[in-house]
Amino acid sequence: MAVTATNPIKQGNVTASAFQMLSLSSPSSSRSYSQLPITLKRSSISSGTSASLAVVWRDVQGCNNWQGIVEPLDPLLRHEIVRYGEFVKACYKTFDLDPTSHRYLNCKHGKRNLLREVGLEDSGYEVTKYIYATPPVTTANIINNFNNHKNSNSIPRWIGYVAVSSDQEAVNRLGRRDVLVTFRGTVTNPEWMANLMSSLTPARLDPHNSRPQVKVETGFHSLYTNSDERAAKFGLRSCREQLLSQVSVLLDKYKGEEMSITLAGHSMGKLGLNTRRGGGHSMNVPITVFSFGGPRVGNSSFKQRCEELGIKVLRIVNVNDPITKLPGVFFNENFRFWGDNYAHVGVELQLELEFLKMKNPSCVHDLETYISLLRCPTRSSVRVQSQGANNERPYHYQILNRAKELFYSTTKTF
Repeated sequence: MAVTATNPIKQGNVTASAFQMLSLSSPSSSRSYSQLPITLKRSSISSGTSASLAVVWRDVQGCNNWQGIVEPLDPLLRHEIVRYGEFVKACYKTFDLDPTSHRYLNCKHGKRNLLREVGLEDSGYEVTKYIYATPPVTTANIINNFNNHKNSNSIPRWIGYVAVSSDQEAVNRLGRRDVLVTFRGTVTNPEWMANLMSSLTPARLDPHNSRPQVKVETGFHSLYTNSDERAAKFGLRSCREQLLSQVSVLLDKYKGEEMSITLAGHSMGKLGLNTRRGGGHSMNVPITVFSFGGPRVGNSSFKQRCEELGIKVLRIVNVNDPITKLPGVFFNENFRFWGDNYAHVGVELQLELEFLKMKNPSCVHDLETYISLLRCPTRSSVRVQSQGANNERPYHYQILNRAKELFYSTTKTF
């Protein structure tokens, strides 16, 4: 397993609004997380002593940008990443794709039964809200015309859920009350079409300051902000409005307690969250994103805005996964000369299994592959990516730098 810490984010807690998206199946582990020993060896923080999660949870959540516990990857941090990955996997396992089912495009189970049905009944969390997203109208129309359907592709579909650590034993174990927002990745055809909308568009998530220079991918933005007029009549608003409403409810309900907000998602499931509280009240709740196989979401201004808000992002990346290099394969944070480019956010944790040793190379993007690599570190190679000279960087960085040199030399010629 290769481990790399890149793009360190400034320290700080969220005081206003926050973002970061967070997106395969296989039976989840039946082991109870409440029964697992949880300790953290923080050599750079406490001289190699071990501490419980309740004591060092802020470090695990990235308060100090995971310094000293990413390189090498600490067992407790590894455990927490896997734990959140299991919550994400629950979205895939319970998403109903049977067109004949009365729960088509919804979760197969009610909120009370979801975690039990996927073997997470002992997690100490309670699902409080299901989240739905509506594909862009244009992509839905294309799919409808192709399939001769008029209804299924333009309606909201279940994309994730909000949960909270409601069990007091779990709260004591975690050291705080954790609000969890979980998203699955791309599954349906309209969602895949939305992913192809790779142009940048102004995010404009703050009504008091539009910040037009802060841009995100058009497809992700549409899924996050679109709402269906028919569904809105029954209170089903945009994905963003649903999240804002439910997170605010939970923050008010547990006001005065030590809290955290954690977003976990796979691939497209890096959608987003803006947690501005109403009434002018400030918020001092740390927000952490665990992104599995996520693509780039926005431009460099978006990255800068996330850093200003103190959002801590840990991107878990399989180096063989092409999705993590999209969009902006060539014009990205490593090629800043060319206009408004895409940029990754946060700290990158690289996982690597020799490509030729994989039983099924087509599964490089599957969430189960990510979790397996984390659970079985002996199966994957371990190396630290240097941020130094070009010859120490991954091969694709060398190609990009060589392309830049050729571009500059051509420009001078003309």
